[in-house]
Amino acid sequence: MLASTIFAMTAAFTSFAMAQDAEIRIATEGAYPPFNYTDTDGSLKGFDVDIANALCEEMKAKCTIVAQDWDGIIPGLMANKYDAIIASMSITEERKQQIDFTNKYYTTPLSVIAPKDGEVKGVSVEDLKDKVVGAQASTTQANYATDVYEKAGIEVKLYPTQEEAAADLQNGRIDALISDKFVVVDWLNGDGKDCCAMVGDVPGTETEAGIGIRKGEDELKERFNKAIDAIVANGTYGKIVANYFPFDIY
Repeated sequence: MLASTIFAMTAAFTSFAMAQDAEIRIATEGAYPPFNYTDTDGSLKGFDVDIANALCEEMKAKCTIVAQDWDGIIPGLMANKYDAIIASMSITEERKQQIDFTNKYYTTPLSVIAPKDGEVKGVSVEDLKDKVVGAQASTTQANYATDVYEKAGIEVKLYPTQEEAAADLQNGRIDALISDKFVVVDWLNGDGKDCCAMVGDVPGTETEAGIGIRKGEDELKERFNKAIDAIVANGTYGKIVANYFPFDIY
């Protein structure tokens, strides 16, 4: 009895140790600057990537970060192509039907931007009447655009990536763009600074971004949660934020 108990305890410990040492595969989109994007040399960069690397260092885990198109990022997780999604994914009830989430690693509202010389001066249905509003497909901003604006008779145009939506705004093909605030703030400070401006935040749309995990992966989720708490407490998180934003986003 004692021998079998010791064997069982040893096997359990070995299994746990192997789980701790196993490589963690992480997916990001690679087309959502400044949170994630592909650099000219083909490497993945951005806030999400820096956070992923900091969390892996905190967990003392070997990690691989890969790019995955947004539309396939949840199916890829469920198909075991990777173990986690760190791609500025908002925690929503709809997504929680498919996958699990860690605690948040940042919080953001939705905002509307428009051409500086355009007619859009607000974010309400009345402000956007007879206008064309763009958004990235399969996102919380797309959901808001279709659930609120489109149902009120406003034309909504959805794009595979944020970059394509911003390009159409810049080229005058749409009248306004709804997006995560921090993404458009970065764009307005760069490529969009001459053409466009912030119209305003959309009331009641603040969401939390978390790390997507397959359901049942409770040990991995807890490791990430502890690592998130640790990098926030030890100042690593703040240093990463300061590289991208002049304000707190936690």
